[in-house]
Amino acid sequence: LQKELLKYKQEARNLQGIKDALQQRLVQQDASVLQLKQELLRANMDKEELHNQNVDLQRKVEERNRLLAEYKKELGQKDWHLQQHQNKLDEMLRQLSEASYQQVDLERELEHKEALLAHCMKREAEE
Repeated sequence: LQKELLKYKQEARNLQGIKDALQQRLVQQDASVLQLKQELLRANMDKEELHNQNVDLQRKVEERNRLLAEYKKELGQKDWHLQQHQNKLDEMLRQLSEASYQQVDLERELEHKEALLAHCMKREAEE
């Protein structure tokens, strides 16, 4: 019986050692699981923050695209007005050029008539 008792005590000690080792391993695994849960929570929070930043950036891009479209429209209108003013300016320059040619012609005609008048006055003075 003593021998059996010692054998069972030894087996109980071995089982207790195994139990203690398993409990320690369970504690380590629980700590690892807790750490993984914390990392997962942080990762999810980071993911949510990145999602919010992405939504904000997309909103800003859409706003900038809208403004860009407005600016392009305004620029198109200004280009059209500029073309209209350029056409008017070209027409006025053409008219100014014609008026300048007419002025030159009239000045020549005036010089010719003045010469004729001077000739006539000279002839009259001689007579």
